[in-house]
Amino acid sequence: MKLSRRALIKDGMLVVSAGMVMPAIFSRGVASAKALQMDGARTAMAGNDHTLIVVQMAGGNDGLNTVVPYTDATYHKMRPTLGLAEDKVLHLDDRLGLHPNLAPLKSLWDQGHLAIVEGVGYPNQSLSHFQAMDIWQTLDLNGTGSEGWLGKLVAGLVDKDGHPFQAMDIGTQTAQALSSITTPVPTLTSPQAYRLNADPTEPDGGNARLQALLKLYNTYPRSSPYAALLDTTALNAHEGGRQLLQAQGAYHPAVTYPQGPFAAGLKTLAETIVQGLGLRVGYVTLGGFDTHANQVTTHETLLKTLAEGLSAFYTDLDKHGKADNVVVMTWSEFGRRVEENGSQGTDHGTAAPLFVLGKSIHQGIYGEPPDLKNLDQVGNLKYTVDFRSVYATVLDRWMGASSKDVLGGSFGSQNFLPQL
Repeated sequence: MKLSRRALIKDGMLVVSAGMVMPAIFSRGVASAKALQMDGARTAMAGNDHTLIVVQMAGGNDGLNTVVPYTDATYHKMRPTLGLAEDKVLHLDDRLGLHPNLAPLKSLWDQGHLAIVEGVGYPNQSLSHFQAMDIWQTLDLNGTGSEGWLGKLVAGLVDKDGHPFQAMDIGTQTAQALSSITTPVPTLTSPQAYRLNADPTEPDGGNARLQALLKLYNTYPRSSPYAALLDTTALNAHEGGRQLLQAQGAYHPAVTYPQGPFAAGLKTLAETIVQGLGLRVGYVTLGGFDTHANQVTTHETLLKTLAEGLSAFYTDLDKHGKADNVVVMTWSEFGRRVEENGSQGTDHGTAAPLFVLGKSIHQGIYGEPPDLKNLDQVGNLKYTVDFRSVYATVLDRWMGASSKDVLGGSFGSQNFLPQL
């Protein structure tokens, strides 16, 4: 059988012997094979060709200085240094406005292509980065889950031929949200990084190593408990890299993307969409939102990076005639404390807003605006929208998948997307 171009990526190799390499997905998959046999297919197939792009704002974004309650006297009282003045805020209505560095997103709002969901969280929210991220990504409210919600979705998207680009994660390590027992997801920093890692000392460019690996996998018994798992990685890493680089050569962005890894990642996702490689789920992370001290400059820079990158991505797709089929959703593991701290920053909080953008969304503000006079015992906002209802909305109303199957329950929905 062939090697998986989804699994054999530059950053995901495991040395086995004699200069050979094995994708880390196989080592994880072998351990999970018996569970896989017992589990069977758990995810309903998605019923359309829509694409979902998920943007993780890692570190805990300060929602109150992102979507600002600029008329709230309590906000200004509790944030004498960090609070944004009314004349600085980009007004959305007579109560809420966007941070001034989100002007590109305000433009999308004015065009009717941006929705904001306020007060997003879950019961008994964790203030631990790692536990909170696990909860958002695996849906296990104890923070001990292992399989990601997007991983379950992607497992239902990949057909028997194992199309490699149904999902793609931009980064150096696969996000927990995309982890799946049955389906490896390509994780790459750039199209050039997506290839079988050759030894520069090999005169044939690694072909002998590739052929050796093919022979190894071809000798694996088809009747073994792991054969089905190996069959899901039926495509060649070398060929996959060639195909992606070919797409890169043919792709001409319709805009100039900002500098930096976040915008570069979005550009790679745009390339796969514009060139028709079949992307259904894309994932990219923007980190640095843990603003305990000297928040103003850091947060301003991050929001500018977010807004300019997303605006370039949307405009690129729109000019290529691809924006109708793409929705972008942001998330962060938690918000920040309402009251600023003594270091001109904010500490870990709870509920926060998230953005959903695309041509098909219903523009508006969903959920309840933050009530700064009704906080929990440590001074944090109370959530009003369960994050799983946001997931359910994009699954049912955008991806055409069964949210009940993917999420393991019913959590309601929001109205930022129309019914399919």
